[in-house]
Amino acid sequence: MGVQISSSNGILTAYLDGEIDHHTAPSLREQIDEVIRSTRPLQVRLDFYNVTFMDSSGVGLVMGRYRIVQDYGGSVQVSNLSDSAYKVMQLSGLSKLMHISRRGGEQDETDQ
Repeated sequence: MGVQISSSNGILTAYLDGEIDHHTAPSLREQIDEVIRSTRPLQVRLDFYNVTFMDSSGVGLVMGRYRIVQDYGGSVQVSNLSDSAYKVMQLSGLSKLMHISRRGGEQDETDQ
């Protein structure tokens, strides 16, 4: 599992890769949080395009970054979720707090 992070014009994008579970999530959190704290982006985008597996640790990863950026008025966007990961995010209620979308940008009417 890895993450590549880019930051430009107040937008931090974290490109996640591989599996997100209780073994990999702590390292991902640390890497992303380090950049968030140093740059204080207006928006954090979490790109799940290359995520091959996600358990509830993925929801925790997203929720934790949301809490951090909310403290200073930023926002979080989650994109390129597989159908199963999208369903998990929907069931967790995250779509009420932030924009989430499937691979290809598809979203339910309730997300708009």
